[in-house]
Amino acid sequence: MAHLIETMAYAGNTPWHLLGHQLPPKQPLEVWAQKAGMDWSICETPVHYMSERTGGIQALKAFEEQKVLYRSDTKAALSVVSSRYQVVQPQAVLEFYRDLTEVSGYEMETAGVLKAGRKFWALARTGQHTVLKGSDAVDGYLLLATSCDGTLATTVTPTTVRVVCHNTLAMAISGASSNAIRVPHNTSFDPDTIKRQLGIAVSQWDNFMHRMKTLSERKVKSKEVEAYIQCVLYGPGELNQPTASKTDTQSVPRALAARKVLELYEGKGRGAELAAARGTAWGLLSALTEYVDHERRARSREYRLDSAWFGQGAALKQRALDHALELTT
Repeated sequence: MAHLIETMAYAGNTPWHLLGHQLPPKQPLEVWAQKAGMDWSICETPVHYMSERTGGIQALKAFEEQKVLYRSDTKAALSVVSSRYQVVQPQAVLEFYRDLTEVSGYEMETAGVLKAGRKFWALARTGQHTVLKGSDAVDGYLLLATSCDGTLATTVTPTTVRVVCHNTLAMAISGASSNAIRVPHNTSFDPDTIKRQLGIAVSQWDNFMHRMKTLSERKVKSKEVEAYIQCVLYGPGELNQPTASKTDTQSVPRALAARKVLELYEGKGRGAELAAARGTAWGLLSALTEYVDHERRARSREYRLDSAWFGQGAALKQRALDHALELTT
């Protein structure tokens, strides 16, 4: 299947799109595993190669320093990794949330796979909720994602979702420092240790929301709007370069992106008319995150999601948050 994200499952309104299986609230994790397409395991076997013995007879030999990871259901190969690579199983990602959903009041929101099973994730609502000026609501979530091809460490991060348009933004503890916990694949993933660390990280919700409220109270002028968009999209190192020094492949798409972000900020964005967003730094940040999450060009929804959470889109949103906070200092 080209876009395995279509096998994702979600409860309520998904923060991304309406593909996949909608589930009633508070379904068992076993149901989530089935409907999200995560009811399979990662198997492994040493890499083998053909060697030629004397007399032209070929023999199959194992190369123990590397191993092939493959799916238990389709037998499709996923990656070739070092023998030291520590696998995190799809169902282990869901199992991470069992006590959180059964005891701590979390609710599963969405789960699924990307890139034919090479990445998979689960997202749960924490129960944290804040309303900025008017009715601009922000909810707290906990995201767990991992890969089996070395492209992503097992990552657990508190995330926020702007309810009106389902934009996502990783929480920050102080200024620009993200509080994501990353476990490299040469280390065993210990859920209990991660949860103890998260006891500190998730408690920063109030601190994060204080900053968001500050952004909603910071009015911005037209020159600040233009400078902010240019600085986020181009980066401070490129902002003052002559236009002629930028290649067409850089300047044209970025100019279109800047125009789109400005349109979202000035009224075309979802929730742009709300009191917390209209003419404020929060509105600027929301326009940029909406652009990354929903408008930025991508080969597919699958690639847009991957970028917005883990790739260039995530870095762009972090830069947008950093520059927005600079406006309040």
